[in-house]
Amino acid sequence: MEKVTITENLFNIIGPYLPEDINTGDISEDKHLINDLRINSAHIVDIVLDIEEKFDIMVEDDIIGEMNTVKDALNIISKKVASN
Repeated sequence: MEKVTITENLFNIIGPYLPEDINTGDISEDKHLINDLRINSAHIVDIVLDIEEKFDIMVEDDIIGEMNTVKDALNIISKKVASN
């Protein structure tokens, strides 16, 4: 799967979990999911579940802790997709 496709899909997954004052145009690879995009920890779990379903991968609990920025999430997804 191409990085562009993974990126588009991830942005679409993150979008519904953004607070009202942040829009999807604010999402970029350098944004921290909690500090910059203000996604709460419960929604991080929801995002991971959505990622697992969309990309047909399994994200282990210890890897979730490494998913700080959008770029981190993209790298994790890319590695998991490539290994499937």
